[in-house]
Amino acid sequence: MPHELPLFKDLLILLLASIPIAFLCHRLRLPAIVGFMVTGIMIGPSAFGLIKDAHAIEFLAEIGVALLLFTIGLEFSLKSLMKMKRLVLGAGGGQVFFTVLVVMGFVKLTGRPTSQAMFYGFLLALSSTAIVLKSYADRLEIDTMHGRAGIGILLFQDLCIVPMMLLIPILSGQQGATPATIALTLGKAAAVIVGIIFAARTVVPFLLYRVVMLRSSEVFIIFVVLVSLGTAWVTSHFGLSMALGAFLAGLVLSESEYSHQIVSDILPFRDVFNSIFFISIGMLLSLTVLVQNLATVMSWLAAIILVKMLIVTVVVRLLGYSLRISVTVGLGLAQVGEFSFILAKLGFGQSLIEQIDYQIFLAASILSMIATPFLIQIAPLIGQAIQSRFNLGRAPAESEADDQASPAHKLNNHVIVVGYGMNGQNLSKVLHRIGIPYIVLELNAETVRSSQANGVPIYFGDVGRQQVLQHFGIAQAAIMVLAISDPLTTRRAVALARELNPNLHIIVRTRYMSEVTGLFDLGASEVIPEEFETSVEIFSRVLKQYGISRNVIENEVLEIRKEGYEMLRSTSLPVVESNRLSEAFAAATADTIYVQHDSPSIGKTLKDLDLRHHTGVTVTAIVRDGVMDINPGPEFRIEPEDILVLIGTTECVEQAMDYVKNGQLTPRSKTGKLNLTSDSQPT
Repeated sequence: MPHELPLFKDLLILLLASIPIAFLCHRLRLPAIVGFMVTGIMIGPSAFGLIKDAHAIEFLAEIGVALLLFTIGLEFSLKSLMKMKRLVLGAGGGQVFFTVLVVMGFVKLTGRPTSQAMFYGFLLALSSTAIVLKSYADRLEIDTMHGRAGIGILLFQDLCIVPMMLLIPILSGQQGATPATIALTLGKAAAVIVGIIFAARTVVPFLLYRVVMLRSSEVFIIFVVLVSLGTAWVTSHFGLSMALGAFLAGLVLSESEYSHQIVSDILPFRDVFNSIFFISIGMLLSLTVLVQNLATVMSWLAAIILVKMLIVTVVVRLLGYSLRISVTVGLGLAQVGEFSFILAKLGFGQSLIEQIDYQIFLAASILSMIATPFLIQIAPLIGQAIQSRFNLGRAPAESEADDQASPAHKLNNHVIVVGYGMNGQNLSKVLHRIGIPYIVLELNAETVRSSQANGVPIYFGDVGRQQVLQHFGIAQAAIMVLAISDPLTTRRAVALARELNPNLHIIVRTRYMSEVTGLFDLGASEVIPEEFETSVEIFSRVLKQYGISRNVIENEVLEIRKEGYEMLRSTSLPVVESNRLSEAFAAATADTIYVQHDSPSIGKTLKDLDLRHHTGVTVTAIVRDGVMDINPGPEFRIEPEDILVLIGTTECVEQAMDYVKNGQLTPRSKTGKLNLTSDSQPT
């Protein structure tokens, strides 16, 4: 008689059913999450009944959620989380408080007691951490303004799970909890969080280093899984959510030098178990209840989405975010969370929710989860449309920034830097040192305030709005640099800027090569995809390690860029000719020499130096006080801080640099001159 393996059989059914549905969703360009939830509905007890008992599947699903939050935590750090404390406490606390308050008011109107009304508020205050973060990660929006705001609110919701569970016995009138018991449990929970962070910062790095020294990929992966699931189990054991524990573990390990390797090793496990989670959510839906109470379920669904969207929008707006960002966050969190199912089950057991309401709540909640990927997909468009059509005044931070004297009317031929992340900060520093006028536009109100205090010309402004661009002198600007992680705002800003200033030079930083063509079509002058430029930097450093001269590397960079960018803008790859002329230019290089105050060349004329005779290079121009003298004559006299522009072979240019700086010549090879004969080779 064959040995029965129920879990193994259920997993086979689950995987077999998910592949064709996921394939169909991909062909229809639907989010994969939706496909997995539909799979759960089809194989669940209320449809074909292929899986009768979903408890084992639910356990595997919890592992998926823990691994998802672990990898999300790896993308943050404790420093970045501390910077988000205003979001976590302000937006998260405001969202939970006002959601519970508003829902209580609506439920009280139906005649239910206050205890039940508050319990319903608890159920609807939570959003789905797994679905929202998975959708943001798939759309590369974790690091956007609305992505960080959404994560801050979700973190606070996870922290509220313990007190909500502790209050359920009190709301039901049972004696299972007293104020002393609640205080003790909350104290234990806080101690557990502190203990996890302490251990992860002290013990785990020590053990991780020892594991890495073993040089065993198997042991490394086992240790990482142990850390992520172990912390999830600890927090779950003390009444907190598994997701919160896994997130804390990832958060601390993100500061490790092995974080990137951890992410790559854990991704396959996360994706498999996470898919099981979304399937298990679909299995909870009762099609019978849905059909019999369709109107009621749809009413609940509409109320959930509308109420949560409005509350989140208002709370985020009050923190100083633009209306577009606020609406985007509101639509992203307009669903019921997976932990609400656990609260509902506990409340049902203690008569806080009736049988029919419990079933309707489950149906409406699952439908809100299924709708979430679609809402997140259209949220930026809806946010932009609402802001353009019904802009009910400026955000507080925007009003505060606008009330300050803007330098836009004083600027001309300036640079507009959009985004004050790493790229924006570095560009601003260089522009400041060189003396090029610039202003920075940023949507993070805290960044604006702190940077303004340090003297940075930074202002709160959404570049997706025409009024903002006009206010900061887009018509008089020479260059606009977009260095933000918001694809929709970037595309809109490019189109608006090109319309308002046809002569503006627009430089856009983007992440992937696939976005280049669309940005060029909208009017971008230059598009710098991080994916492509990283590959260029890598092969440049490889060639440098092999001793290849700088001019040859630069020539290869130019050719690769030409091939790469032209490939995106034409149907066929351009043919790159390699002839004697290009070889001769490859052998040449153009470089500059800055004349120091102690240089022996000061006071000498170009005729006295005679660089062409001594080193084989030609002085093509000299820059003095910001003015370039092209092809200077032999009587041109060198002064301190002059910049000499030279052309010649790499060897000759380097020799000329030594001569100008030290006044000494080193022996030069006879191959220093450029030649255009057929046997010319790059230096």
